[in-house]
Amino acid sequence: MTSPERSTTPAPQYAQRSYRSPAALAGGVLLIALGLWLGADALLRGTPHTKLTALFALLLAVPLVVAFSLRPLVRADEDRLLVRNPFRTVTLPWSAVQELRATFSAEVLTDDAKYQLWAIPVSLRQRKKVARQAARGPARPRFGLNTDAGPVPKAMADQTLAELREIKQRSAYRSTAEGTPEARWAYAVLAPILVGAVGLAVMVAL
Repeated sequence: MTSPERSTTPAPQYAQRSYRSPAALAGGVLLIALGLWLGADALLRGTPHTKLTALFALLLAVPLVVAFSLRPLVRADEDRLLVRNPFRTVTLPWSAVQELRATFSAEVLTDDAKYQLWAIPVSLRQRKKVARQAARGPARPRFGLNTDAGPVPKAMADQTLAELREIKQRSAYRSTAEGTPEARWAYAVLAPILVGAVGLAVMVAL
């Protein structure tokens, strides 16, 4: 009697997903371009005091804009959820994630901490619009055709969190999805902000 062979079929692999705010990206690029244009003019044509003031102002303002517009990111794969906020990056194995929710902001909860998802903004206006659309019900069929109304519409933040919950449910019990949360500060962003703030305060006081 022969023993049954083990299946060598590999577990299905799912693509990594990344989420960012297109509006924040566009706004950040425009603000940085404007700031560099104004700062370059002051650096080229200003007095020595004006040049130093402009330099410290750029050191303060540009990293701040980058932190709040270009930096926020949420990335999910089979094993973990990465949350990159303005000044901190948090890596959460799926086994450590207790809940994903969106009230006035999108949040992920663990046993002893709560982290905001800056890359997934919650729009109350969009929610109200979707709620009104759902209240009206599906569109009436034309020419007597009984067409499928499709899934119930959701606001963008709610749809994104639903996708993340699906990934968590699918991956939470994987051995590679176990571990403890890890958080690290974005010193590359914080350092120039601190230098710029101190320098600008000194220049203004002179």
